[in-house]
Amino acid sequence: MKWDLFCRVVDNFGDVGVCWRLAADLAARGEQVRLWIDDASALAWMAPHGARGVEVRAWPQGDVDVEPFDVVIETFGCDPPAPFVARMAARRPAPLWINLEYLSAEPYVERSHGLPSPQSGGPGAGLLKWFFYPGFTAYTGGLIREQGLLQRRQAFDAAEWLRSRSIARRPGERVVSLFCYENPALPALLAALADTPTLLLATVGHASRQVATALGASMARGALRAVTLPHLSQLDFDHLLWSADLNLVRGEDSFVRAQWAGVPFLWHAYPQHDGAHQAKLDAFLTRHLDGASGAWAQRCRDLWLRWNGAAGKLQLPPLEPWRAHCQAWCDKLAAHQDLGTQLLSFAREKS
Repeated sequence: MKWDLFCRVVDNFGDVGVCWRLAADLAARGEQVRLWIDDASALAWMAPHGARGVEVRAWPQGDVDVEPFDVVIETFGCDPPAPFVARMAARRPAPLWINLEYLSAEPYVERSHGLPSPQSGGPGAGLLKWFFYPGFTAYTGGLIREQGLLQRRQAFDAAEWLRSRSIARRPGERVVSLFCYENPALPALLAALADTPTLLLATVGHASRQVATALGASMARGALRAVTLPHLSQLDFDHLLWSADLNLVRGEDSFVRAQWAGVPFLWHAYPQHDGAHQAKLDAFLTRHLDGASGAWAQRCRDLWLRWNGAAGKLQLPPLEPWRAHCQAWCDKLAAHQDLGTQLLSFAREKS
């Protein structure tokens, strides 16, 4: 089967990160993918070797002389160009049109997943667009999890990977990775980390700039020392997450990858002016911490809220019960069908 995948890079790297992982996953399963993207510059470091079966094309400016493939996915409601949609309407049989939505744990996701949206006007009049929602339950489209991912994680040698990056972990040091937006809670987090031997690995960009501002030229405070990482490929970003005892992530792509790492993680939701990110945060915490008990679970919830703008003292919960919970959560998610598998089944069913 052949797939057209449309991606607009709205901000940061989350959109292209999700789209590239999905394109590469489908191609690895024997599918042919044409990725249409308006800014492919991040792929130079995110996916420097490309992927067999994935063709990257510039976002069409006007009409393009191509026939749409069997399945057309618009990611995050990005709307393929009108001339391309007109070609979709003229194709026989018409392609399957899917709108892959943003990830959320909110209740509407289960209700809306898989619903059709008949197109009554415009160049796509007469076509059906289907809503496909990633999610955390069996009643959603699942999460991107390429084949063999968890087995690769089990066989991974974290110490060797750190050495290959010329990073020396000292005896007794915990490793914390940091990938975040601008966050006024960062100084409080650094203070909380500084009372225990900690190696902080800050990704280049927002994270590294804020850490440098807070710690100064020494890049150290108390028992905390920080190292700035260069841009990492998606493969090495997974390796970073697998090497850490605690991962601070943001957006959507790294949020999902942190859950597959099976270790404690802290999510920085993309701040929205209307406060919509708080609903997403609350919905996820309700599901993620369901059944968790004890003081650590309440401290974990409090930490997530403080990191995402709530008032109060920022304190870290103990890592051991948190780690056990995150591994159990990973196992629970892995029992559901992954996004790629579900998309393939959906395409075969509807085509």
